[in-house]
Amino acid sequence: MDYYQVLGVPKTASQEEIKKAFHKLAHKYHPDKGGDEKKFKEINEAYQVLSNTEKRAQYDKFGRVFEGGMPGGDQGFDFSWAWANRNQGQNQEYEINFEDIGDVFEEFLGGFGGARRTSKKDLRRGKDIQVEIEIALEETLKTTTRKVNLSKQITCNRCQGLGAEPGSKIKECFSCRGTGHVQQIKRTILGSYTATAICPECKGEGTIPEKPCNVCHGEGRVKGNETIDVSIPAGIDTNQIIKVEGKGEAGKKGGKAGNLYVRIFVKEHPVFVRKADDLYMAADITFSQAALGEEIELPTLEGTKILLTVPAGTESGKVFRISGKGIPHFGRYGRGNMYAEVNLKTPKKLTKEQKKLLEELKKQGL
Repeated sequence: MDYYQVLGVPKTASQEEIKKAFHKLAHKYHPDKGGDEKKFKEINEAYQVLSNTEKRAQYDKFGRVFEGGMPGGDQGFDFSWAWANRNQGQNQEYEINFEDIGDVFEEFLGGFGGARRTSKKDLRRGKDIQVEIEIALEETLKTTTRKVNLSKQITCNRCQGLGAEPGSKIKECFSCRGTGHVQQIKRTILGSYTATAICPECKGEGTIPEKPCNVCHGEGRVKGNETIDVSIPAGIDTNQIIKVEGKGEAGKKGGKAGNLYVRIFVKEHPVFVRKADDLYMAADITFSQAALGEEIELPTLEGTKILLTVPAGTESGKVFRISGKGIPHFGRYGRGNMYAEVNLKTPKKLTKEQKKLLEELKKQGL
C-alpha cells in the first residue's frame, strides 16, 4: 500500500496539500456517512504517517515494512527488505532503533490495544501555579489577605473560553468521531500492532470550532494578568500551602482551570522564636531583681507589654510560662503559650559605690 496513492497526492506534496486531501477523502469514506470503513482506515493510516514530518521521512526512506509481522501470529517477521536494499549495490547500512522496542512494551503495559488514554478533561485542564509569600511573624496572629499578581493564561473575553467566533458552531471531529483518539498501526522490529493515540486533528479534544476565535485562535484563552486575593489563615506556619481552587491557568476551550498553590514562609523575629504554636524569648534581669524579686515588663507579639513577677531567689535560666500569649492554633480555637527565660545580667562596668556595695555583700557571703 502506497500512502501517497491512498491520499491521491504526489510525493512532493506539502503538509497543507496532504491535509486537504485527507479531509476530502475522510468526508467521502467516513462510515457514519455510509462510506467504506476499510477504505477510511487506510486513509487515516496514510494520513497519520504523512502528516508527521519524522514518520514521513522514515516512510520515504524505508517504505511500509513489517507487514506480515503482527504479534501473536505464526507469520514471523519479514527482514527481507533490509537485505534486499543492502544487496542492490546501494552501500546502505540500516540500524535497528531499539527505542522502538521500549515503545512496544510501553504500549502493552498500558493495556492491550493501546496506550493509557488521557481524558479530554485532562487535556483541556489548565496548569497549576505555585507562588511563594513571605509574611511577618506578627501576621500569624490573625487571618490576613494578600494580593498576588499573576501573569498567566486567562479566559478569552471574545469567545468566553470556547475557542470559536461568537455565533459560530463547535462541531464534532470527523476524524475521531468525537472520542479524541484514533487507532494507529505502529511498526517496530517486533512487528506491527495497533495502538490508541491522541487524534492529531482535534488534539484529543473531540471537537473542532467551525470558525476559530480571532483573538485566541481557537485556544479559548490568552496571556494576561490577574490579581487574586489570597486569604492567609491565623496560625499558619512556614512551608504550609494554601490551595486556591480554579485560580491557576485557564483551561483550554472551556476546560477546567488549574489551581493556585501558595507556599507560606514566616520571617524570623528579632525577639521571639517560634516552636509549633509556642513563643520563646529571653529576658535579662539584674542580680538585685533575681535576689529580691521584682515585677518586670515583657514585650508581646501584639506589640503590647505585660508584667511578669520574678520571685525572690530566682536563678538564671529559669523559664516562666505565660499562658495564651503564643500563636493561634491553626484551624481551631485557642493559642499557644509564651515562655520567657530569665538570664542574670552581669554588668561590665561598675561605679565606685557599686563596687563598695558588692564588696560588703562578698564579706557577708553573698
